[in-house]
Amino acid sequence: MNELLFFLSILIYFSLMLFSYYLFGKTGLYVFIAIASVVANIQACKLVVLFGLNATLGNVMYSASYLATDIMSENEGENEAKKTVFIGFFTQIVFVITTSLTLAFIPSENDIINGAMVSLFNFVPRLCFAGIITYAISQFFDIWLFGKIRKKTKGKHLWLRNNLAAIVAQGIDTVIFTFIAFAFTYSIELIIELILVTYLIKIIISVCDTPFIYAAKKLKGKSLLLDKQKF
Repeated sequence: MNELLFFLSILIYFSLMLFSYYLFGKTGLYVFIAIASVVANIQACKLVVLFGLNATLGNVMYSASYLATDIMSENEGENEAKKTVFIGFFTQIVFVITTSLTLAFIPSENDIINGAMVSLFNFVPRLCFAGIITYAISQFFDIWLFGKIRKKTKGKHLWLRNNLAAIVAQGIDTVIFTFIAFAFTYSIELIIELILVTYLIKIIISVCDTPFIYAAKKLKGKSLLLDKQKF
């Protein structure tokens, strides 16, 4: 069941991102990356079994932010892609601050939700701290490598730069994030398993996103709601 949901989530999340790009252009990608930064950190709190192995949830949504960055690099330029990194970075900081303040409030004796929020949001700041560090490092590396491959191939082989840049960058991200997020929480054996399984999952996701970046290339300059000629 989890495996079916995994592939279904790839289709749904990436389709939503393309739809956001179609509706709002590059602004839609900015919005989607901000959403992905929050949702992925919440989902990462949940441990699931995929293909018989332990893995953290949130990999699909987080990988979608890499696809959005690559689309931005391809269609809008490297400087615009770098803006997405700062947006994701800022979003995570705001998320940590606001959730921490939420927990600081003393709940009413009639409250029935605070316990669940404490369980979730007490863990989220650590995940966000790990995410903030690794997000900036890996995303800037992804943009740099994407641009290098594009120059080497003279703008050809979009599938190559999309996949290679994301796979290498997410390898760096996975190792750093997992150790920071789960050290002294899970055993070293489980942490290593999470790194290997998570990275394998991200490779699968990167391969699956190839049709979506080609679709996004065809959508360049065709945003539905932010087309200046329509207003």
